[in-house]
Amino acid sequence: MAQTMVIGAGPAGLMAAEQLAAAGHEVVVAEAKPSVARKFLMAGKSGLNLTKDEPFDMLMGAYGDAKDWLHPMIQAFDAQAVKAWAGDLGQEMFTGSTGRVFPKVMKASPLLRAWLARLDQAGVQIRTRWRWQGWQGGALAFETPDGMQFCSPGATVLALGGASWARLGSDGAWAQWLADSGVDLTPFAPANAALSVDWSPYMQPHFGAALKSVRWMAGDLDSRGEATISAKGLEGGGMYALTPALRAGTPLFVDLVPDVTAEGMQARLDAKKSKATLSHWLKNGLRLSPQKIALFHEMTKGRALKQTQWIGALKNLPIRYAGLRPMEEAISTAGGVASGAVDSGLMLTACPGVFCAGEMLDWEAPTGGYLLTACLATGRWAGQSAATWLAR
Repeated sequence: MAQTMVIGAGPAGLMAAEQLAAAGHEVVVAEAKPSVARKFLMAGKSGLNLTKDEPFDMLMGAYGDAKDWLHPMIQAFDAQAVKAWAGDLGQEMFTGSTGRVFPKVMKASPLLRAWLARLDQAGVQIRTRWRWQGWQGGALAFETPDGMQFCSPGATVLALGGASWARLGSDGAWAQWLADSGVDLTPFAPANAALSVDWSPYMQPHFGAALKSVRWMAGDLDSRGEATISAKGLEGGGMYALTPALRAGTPLFVDLVPDVTAEGMQARLDAKKSKATLSHWLKNGLRLSPQKIALFHEMTKGRALKQTQWIGALKNLPIRYAGLRPMEEAISTAGGVASGAVDSGLMLTACPGVFCAGEMLDWEAPTGGYLLTACLATGRWAGQSAATWLAR
């Protein structure tokens, strides 16, 4: 048996290890932190959204510019396959009204325990507190509690994550070692990030309130997700889906009444007395929530809008913002190992026998099951590709 090494014990790394073990290889997983899959467990605290059950073309559309590159990998391990895999681990799943798929227990820990038990039965060894330090003399170098350790496996799968949530293990330190080895990298950038907004004191009473039933628009992207007003700005799924456009500074607009057409709103306005005030109409005519009304006034800065301008402002309200929140606060990152740096099996062309998987590859997707689906799919693909490479 050829020894293989997987560096990084998140979903992508564990999936790669599972595939290598299934192919009959001895597998060692090295994890820098004292325990495995920390970001996976953190994601599961609010309900583990494993995948999105929707038509495949719609699923792939969430991956933007990377959809063609990722297509064969996710096609081989799509939403249905993710559900079947979780079911094989004893997890009963359910699909919400929006297509998001969760374990019925709404936690990550039972699935992870079952997965680790299966990996243990397959002979996979997991070594925690093994921090990769790049290559020395052609060997993988690890800083461990027992001092430096050096390994020269037959194949290596890197699943080191992106550059956000460093406290959970994804610090992006690996980028320099790959760059020094001639690997083409795309600079890291925040993805699924909150928005910075310089609020006036007027907004303080609304911090923590959610903006629901809205439509956000930035360039060619739009989102019906909600967002929460925080002291620092706006955060939540409604913002995360627009990150690629907002990262470029694209103007942001919101439709505060997306379920009513402009014509319908005009009819409602015509039915009111001609002397109706804007504040009265927002509250009693449209029955907007206090946080929507506050956002409207904040962004119009109390301008004396003519009645003919009210509807246009409500349907296309410009949101002044000061960029994205810092990358370390982002849920995920764009950038990493460029698609041109790996072959069709995710092997680094500059480092034969070294494969990459998960968020360290240059792709991004919104929250909602897309991130985990691609991490699992690329981990599976890299593991199988490494096994095929060893067989040659």
